[in-house]
Amino acid sequence: MGEEKFSGTLAAAKAGDQGAWEEIFNWLAPMVLGYLRTNAAPDPEDVLGETFLQVARDIPRFEGEEAGFRSWVFTVAHHRLIDARRHSARRPVELSADPPEPEEPADDAAVEALERIGTERVHRILAALSEDQRAVLMLRFVADMSVEDVARAVGKRPGAVKALQRRGLAAVERLLTRGGVSL
Repeated sequence: MGEEKFSGTLAAAKAGDQGAWEEIFNWLAPMVLGYLRTNAAPDPEDVLGETFLQVARDIPRFEGEEAGFRSWVFTVAHHRLIDARRHSARRPVELSADPPEPEEPADDAAVEALERIGTERVHRILAALSEDQRAVLMLRFVADMSVEDVARAVGKRPGAVKALQRRGLAAVERLLTRGGVSL
């Protein structure tokens, strides 16, 4: 987004400007949703909504630059993810007799299949990691957060975050080189 543009957009969002809110949401929501989906959020879209509701409530207290804001939003998302997991563990699963209909037909089935294979492989690799390794890798590389910011978000010390990142990357490398993840 750029620091100068971000400062103006943040100020406008704090003042209640709808266009600024849309710009912030469009900038961060895809990354946050990807983080939530990769970390197996019970209902990623709902958790995304809860994340941005809290951001809207708390934004008047935020002071900082673009990277700090992005880290703050991902920290909020991480906490909402934990809350959603706790909540879903306490409620029974509702089964539906009718499977959902596809939202819209694919334009090109071959392209969709190739994209899905790639996505499925990434999900399988990430699923092979521990929950902590997956969270650390996603926050470090998808959210582009510093080690210190990730440590605050997940409630661990920076040294532990570095160790989780190192072990997680080593596990991913082993899975890729040994072909440990197949379709």
